[in-house]
Amino acid sequence: MAHSYTPGLKVLKNTKILKERRLPLKGSVDTSVGDTVAPGDTIAKTDLPGNVQMVNIANQLNVDASDVETVMIAKEGSKVSKNDLIAQTNGIFGYFKSSVNSPVDGTIESVSNITGQVVIREAPIPVEVDAYIRGVVDEVITEEGVVIKSYGSFVQGIFGIGGESRGEIKMLSENRTSEISVDMIKPEHEGLIIVGGSFISLEAYKKALECKVAGVVVGGFNYYDLEEILGYTLGVAITGSEELITSLIVTEGYGKIQMGQQTFDLLRENSGRLASINGATQIRAGVIRPEIIIPSDASSQKDSDENSKKMSGMTEGSLVRVIRSPNFGKIGSVKELPSELRKMESETMVRVAIIDIDGELIEIPRSNLEVVETD
Repeated sequence: MAHSYTPGLKVLKNTKILKERRLPLKGSVDTSVGDTVAPGDTIAKTDLPGNVQMVNIANQLNVDASDVETVMIAKEGSKVSKNDLIAQTNGIFGYFKSSVNSPVDGTIESVSNITGQVVIREAPIPVEVDAYIRGVVDEVITEEGVVIKSYGSFVQGIFGIGGESRGEIKMLSENRTSEISVDMIKPEHEGLIIVGGSFISLEAYKKALECKVAGVVVGGFNYYDLEEILGYTLGVAITGSEELITSLIVTEGYGKIQMGQQTFDLLRENSGRLASINGATQIRAGVIRPEIIIPSDASSQKDSDENSKKMSGMTEGSLVRVIRSPNFGKIGSVKELPSELRKMESETMVRVAIIDIDGELIEIPRSNLEVVETD
C-alpha cells in the first residue's frame, strides 16, 4: 500500500498519556513512583538564583578600585537589607564622609579590587512544578522531576496562546459551526474551559479574560487580533509564556473554520469533566502543539500498548487536514497516494495525495497535509 510520512495531529478518545514534568534546574522531587497525584499537587521544587545588582563603590565614593575593600562596611558573604550602609569613607577629621547604601535586600557575593564593584545577590526565587494532570507517577527523574502516567482523551490544536491551565469543560456552542459571542460568556464561567464551534471574536475573548475563564477552545481565530492581545506582532510562532488568565487553543486555523467533527464530539462527550490545557505552541524544529488532556476515571484505565501506539504515517484511508490555502483547515480522507511526481501550478514537481473533501476529490501536495491521529 502507498505510504507517506507527514506531521501528525492527535484527536484520541482513549489513550495512555505520559507527561514529563521537569524543574528548570536541579532541586528536590517530592513524590515517588506509584504515587497518585492531582493537577495542583506540587511534585518538585527548587530555588532559582536571585537577580544580581552591581554597585560601583569606587565611582560613588571616588576612591581607587584597589581601596574598595578598605571602605566596605558590609563584608563579602554578609546579608544586607535595602538602604543598609554597605561602604563609607573616613572623611576629613571624621567629617564629610561619603557613603553607599544597598539598593536591594540580598547577600554581598563579591567585592572586586580590580573593577571597584560589589556584587549583591538578591534572595533565591522559589520555583515549584505541579503535576498538571491527574495520574500516577510512572518514573522519577532524580533531582529534576517525574513522568506522570494517565489515561483518557488527548486533543492537539493547531495554535494556542497562554500557558497551562485547568478547569471543567463547558460547551457553549450547540454545533461545530456556531461562534462564541460576547453575550454567551458570563461571570459564572470563571475557572471553566469553554468550548465553541467555528470562531471567537476579539471582543468575546476579552470578555473571557474579564470573567477569568480558564481557557477557550474554538475552531478558528483572527490572526490580526493576536497583536492586540499580545502587545506585539507574532512572527515565528513560539508561545506559552504569555501572562494571560485565559489560554486560547485554536483547533483548525486562522479565520472562521468549523471545528473538526471528531474533536467537537469528543469535547462534547466530556462536558463537565476536569481537563488540563496548555496553549504553548512552537512551529519549527521540535514542534510543540497546544493540547487538551481529559483524564478518565480510574475504573476505565487500562495499560494497553494498543491505545498508545504511534502513527506510522499517511496511508490510504487516513484522515487528514489541509494546512495550506486554498483549502486551509478542511478535513478529508486519503483516497489515493500516487507514486509519481505531479506538476503543480508553480511548475514544481511534487508528490501529491488525492483527498476526498465533502465528496469532492482534490489533488493536494502531501507537504500541505497533516494526519489527524484518531483512536
